[in-house]
Amino acid sequence: MADISIKLYDFAGKEIGVEKLDAGFFGVEVKPNLIQEVVVAQQKNAREVLAHTKGRSEVRGGGKKPWAQKGTGRARHGSIRSPIWVGGGITFGPTKMRNFAVKVNKKVKKKVLSMVLSDKAASDRLILVDSYQMPEGKTKMLKTALDKFPSKDKSTLIVTKGAEENIVQASRNLPKVNTIGYSSLNIFDILKSEYLFINKDLLNKVKEHYS
Repeated sequence: MADISIKLYDFAGKEIGVEKLDAGFFGVEVKPNLIQEVVVAQQKNAREVLAHTKGRSEVRGGGKKPWAQKGTGRARHGSIRSPIWVGGGITFGPTKMRNFAVKVNKKVKKKVLSMVLSDKAASDRLILVDSYQMPEGKTKMLKTALDKFPSKDKSTLIVTKGAEENIVQASRNLPKVNTIGYSSLNIFDILKSEYLFINKDLLNKVKEHYS
C-alpha cells in the first residue's frame, strides 16, 4: 500500500514541503454507514437525561391515611401520594434513571477515527504544520496565522497537546475555531469542523494513540 502525501506548512502559512503519511492509518477506505453508526452512538453516550417525573415514593405528603378505612362513605385510600390524586406521583413518566448509552467496540471506534482522518487527508482538509509558534495566548496572533491557510474563515479544529497551551487560550474568541487535546480526539468533533489543523509531532502521537 502506497504512502499518502500531504502538504507541510510552517506556522506562517508557507508551504515548505511534503509529508508522507502511513496509508495503513491515513489511507483506509471510508465507510459512511459505519461512521454514522459510531457518531450516533457517541451522541447517545453524551446525552444528558433532563426530564424526570416523581413517582409516589418521591412526592411530598401522604404520611398517613387521608381518612378512616370504613365508616365515611367514601372510597378507601391509603395515601395522597397515589397517582390517582392531584399532586400524587406519576405513573410511567420519564425518569433520570433512563440509560441511553450504547456500547461501541474499541477497535471499531479506532477504525472509524482512521476513516475520518483519511477522508480529511484525501480532501486536502488536513492542514499539517511543522510546529505551533505561539509564544503568547493572543487571539490576534492566532487569527493572523490562520488567515494564511486554506482554512481561512472556515470551521477549524486545532489539535493540541494539552488544555494549557497558548493556542487554546488564543482560540477562545474565534467563533469558527475550536481546540481539542490529541488524546481526546473523536469522530464527532472532527466531522463537525471542515478542517483539521495539527502539527507533525501531534500527528505522530495521534497515530500511536489510536493505531
